[in-house]
Amino acid sequence: MTGSFPKTKEEVLKYVKDNNVYFIEIWFTDILGYLKSFTITAHELEKAFEEGLGFDGSSVRGFTRIEESDMIAFPEPETFTILPWRPKDKKVARMFATILEPNGKPFEGDPRNVLRRMLAKAKELGFTYYVGPELEYFYLKAPSSNPEVLDWGGYFDLIPRDEAIDLRHQTVSILEEMGIEVEFTHHEVAPSQHEIDFRYKDALTMADIVMTARLAVKEVAYLNGVYATFMPKPLFGQNGSGMHVHMSLFKNGKNAFFDPNDKYHLSDTAKHFIAGLLKHAKEITLITNQWVNSYKRLVPGYEAPVYISWAMRNRSDLIRVPMYKPGKEEATRIEYRAPDPACNPYLAFAVILAAGLEGIEKKYPLPEPIEENVYHMTEEERRKRGIESLPGSLIEAIEITEKSELVRKALGDHVFTNFIENKKIEWDNYRRQVTTYELETYLPVL
Repeated sequence: MTGSFPKTKEEVLKYVKDNNVYFIEIWFTDILGYLKSFTITAHELEKAFEEGLGFDGSSVRGFTRIEESDMIAFPEPETFTILPWRPKDKKVARMFATILEPNGKPFEGDPRNVLRRMLAKAKELGFTYYVGPELEYFYLKAPSSNPEVLDWGGYFDLIPRDEAIDLRHQTVSILEEMGIEVEFTHHEVAPSQHEIDFRYKDALTMADIVMTARLAVKEVAYLNGVYATFMPKPLFGQNGSGMHVHMSLFKNGKNAFFDPNDKYHLSDTAKHFIAGLLKHAKEITLITNQWVNSYKRLVPGYEAPVYISWAMRNRSDLIRVPMYKPGKEEATRIEYRAPDPACNPYLAFAVILAAGLEGIEKKYPLPEPIEENVYHMTEEERRKRGIESLPGSLIEAIEITEKSELVRKALGDHVFTNFIENKKIEWDNYRRQVTTYELETYLPVL
């Protein structure tokens, strides 16, 4: 049974008083999607709702320069939930916060505010943006340079005495206690790789859910003496972890992607949205795949999308349209397969939406679907079909995104500039490293 929690300030205050809630954690994220938190006691909560909570943002990545560091966090009551893994005698709750400047203006460096701005643009066009991600991750015995897996299962495998099954079940139970609806969970393709899929929600709620789920998965693993990671490619020679994002736009309570008379059951709105994603896929990849390690997943041969194409059923394409089921018009959706689970979901959902909306506004034409396996085509065949590739490295993605007006507008100048700067530092640090691979390959022969 999914937990139910208060949604208004008055309801939260009453719930806290009536249910022995002692601590409230206030959550927000930096521009890279690292979860940040500070804690107040219950008797400070009413004041926090009225005045906000002041803090120094100068040490938060991408937030502000040292000379303008004061920030105010306002708790959002509709995000209130109890943290089930914390003590039961003095309960601990959490709420996400909206970050404001001292003058009351929404802080442009807050990733939640970035997504809010894009959702407001969609609303101006009459749309509500819904997403349902598939969150993949690995369980490992410990974080190390030589990771050990917990199991050698494969896709959908049910393995006798597989301890990871219990970990998944515990995680789902905790998420549902927190009011998060899980559609299903299963073993993924790689050893010790698992997946949790969420029932679709509006994009802001879902970004909060992704942040919460990543922490919950790690907490359950920790309590069981193992480690969970959302690193895109932790194991050499195995599939990496993705975060396929299913999405749709609703208008006037109906799915704007559905057309009963189209041969694909896709409306013009859906087709233009897909075309926008295809056109801007290279530009947004830095945001949906933001780490050096992300590009070790985005290589041919491991089920990760590399080529920019779409199809109805083909899982080698960047964008897949799941099969239409009669009577399930509201389930008509597209699946964008590039993102990985280590991205900042607020920024990722924002740039995906920006690309799709531009396709709608400018009525981009949709090319024909590619139903053949793109991996099996020669480079010449792909060139003739006009099939391009996603960036192959972090630096290539940086160079493409740095020129993107679409991404700059979607993120705002503050986040755009700080994000690019941070990624350049990451790449510079990475390229200076001498890796184990280099030592093992070159020391014996050079």
